[in-house]
Amino acid sequence: MEQSIGRSTQGPKAPRDPKARRKGFYIMRKKQIAASPQPDGRGIQFLYLDGGRIESFARIAGNITEEETLRLLHTAQGFRRLVHSIGVTVEMVQGHSQTADFVLQMYGKKNAGSPGTEIRVTIPADGMERIVELGEHPGDSGDDVPGQIRFEFPREGELALVSVKLYLQDGFDAPAEPEDDPVNLASEDYINIIKKSLVQTGNPARLQRAMERARKGEHVTIAFIGGSITQGAGAVPINTECYAYKTFEGFCRLAGRETEGNIHYIKAGVGGTPSELGMLRYERDVLRDGSVEPDIVVVEFAVNDEGDETKGECYDSLVRKILAAPNAPGVILLFAVFADDWNLQERLAPVGRAYDLPMVSVRDAVVEQFYQKSGQGRVFGKGQFFYDCFHPSNLGHRVMADCVLHLLEAVDGLPGGEDTLCLEETAPPLGGEFEKVRLFDRSSREAGVRVDCGSFCHTDEELQAVEMDRNLTPTKEFPNNWMHRAGGESFSQGSPFSQGSPFSLDILCSALILIFKDSGSASVGRAQVFVDGEQVLTADPHVNGWLHCNPVICFRGKECREYHVEVRMAPGEEEKEFTILGFGYVRWQSGKRGIHLPHIL
Repeated sequence: MEQSIGRSTQGPKAPRDPKARRKGFYIMRKKQIAASPQPDGRGIQFLYLDGGRIESFARIAGNITEEETLRLLHTAQGFRRLVHSIGVTVEMVQGHSQTADFVLQMYGKKNAGSPGTEIRVTIPADGMERIVELGEHPGDSGDDVPGQIRFEFPREGELALVSVKLYLQDGFDAPAEPEDDPVNLASEDYINIIKKSLVQTGNPARLQRAMERARKGEHVTIAFIGGSITQGAGAVPINTECYAYKTFEGFCRLAGRETEGNIHYIKAGVGGTPSELGMLRYERDVLRDGSVEPDIVVVEFAVNDEGDETKGECYDSLVRKILAAPNAPGVILLFAVFADDWNLQERLAPVGRAYDLPMVSVRDAVVEQFYQKSGQGRVFGKGQFFYDCFHPSNLGHRVMADCVLHLLEAVDGLPGGEDTLCLEETAPPLGGEFEKVRLFDRSSREAGVRVDCGSFCHTDEELQAVEMDRNLTPTKEFPNNWMHRAGGESFSQGSPFSQGSPFSLDILCSALILIFKDSGSASVGRAQVFVDGEQVLTADPHVNGWLHCNPVICFRGKECREYHVEVRMAPGEEEKEFTILGFGYVRWQSGKRGIHLPHIL
């Protein structure tokens, strides 16, 4: 007898009556995801809920405005009081997986010593909704907040559409589900909102020169540096649907060239980092240690720079660093936007005005129309533009790219200009102390710098990694680091290193920045930084609480001389780990801020 494959030959004899559908709302609706490669060959998409993200998901995807509902989502206890069950849908777009593991991860309280409850359910990837009842998955008293959702696939590279709907306990209500109108990217309304993004064309000479060279078949490189939006967060797949690659493709079309020809592409976005770090990694991540000379650089830090200690001087310094390159690249300032309509455009735009640079504002383009009615000016809603409260969706990335391309087309249509920028005669509007900052890490060989790594003699391999250029495989940031391992286990008993001897640095400079690794791990501890015997700061990897790179200023504006710097584990935390990713240093001649000393002294 022939056997049926993959289908039951007999249904249930007494099927149950369907249960009444509870009221609920989406926090993710037909969201496209991609299974990022893992060391064991699996693919995982992480979707974070902490830090206000789950509330933003509820507002955007679920049309939730009731403050009590949003408040309950904020804690693990409130979540269980509000949510009865979770509807999960997985539909394959590309790939061969027949199932995916849906994981809801609660984060534990910092002092509870537990990562929090994990709910894991295998979901068939057939586009049908499956219900996960929370009552079947008890929580723990140590649970603090809803932390993340993961979709785990047997293999990497799988693409899927997922929906997550929260069904509510009795007594709670939810609004009607919003309907999204299709977006016509060729409509006059769409074109008009793109036009609103143009803040100024600035002096077009450098961009025009790059476009002219590209049309002639000469080698031209367009580069992008910024935060997670430039990395491609929210775009699926992240390497080809991000605004940076879409802009690159459009630039090639504008020049009449192929994407695999004479026009080259550099993408250097790193999630969660401000221009304070961008100015330190520019030579390595964009210039590739001198092997690349970009002709156009798009700078996107308008939603990342709240963490910049200098409140704009690092951004100004980065822009000046780029503009000062011998090949005189064109610079475009791009101002992205968060789902709460926020960015730092007012702080950063004076930099563009001072140097007469092209500037593009996504906020100016999209925010006003968000609050208009469909058919009366709204082209797309927030739920369509945003992937989460911070990052754009595929549509959002496309809009961002179209905004930059509108600028390039506008510049292309202007009469040829002359490059009149003279940095030496243009005062930095926000400050330029870090214009010539240099990165020093374990691979550096610099005169005027001496290092004794002490117990920080290991190399950390667990680092923030990002998808550079067109790659899907992440590249580790700051691999040439110094790590203090927990317990000093590699040292013999009685060795001075077993007590955690300090890392010491003797360096000639006038300003110094420490870059260290943030982490949410309980095995990671704090470190104290001393300059000439005086403690200047305590570096705490748990302030941000996730794996990324954190720059902090040790000192600035000092006399340019040799300083003795020590990094040692905080008292009582010698048995924990800490990683120094690198340093940034500046060498200004004392009393003459605008004169830069040679790097080799």
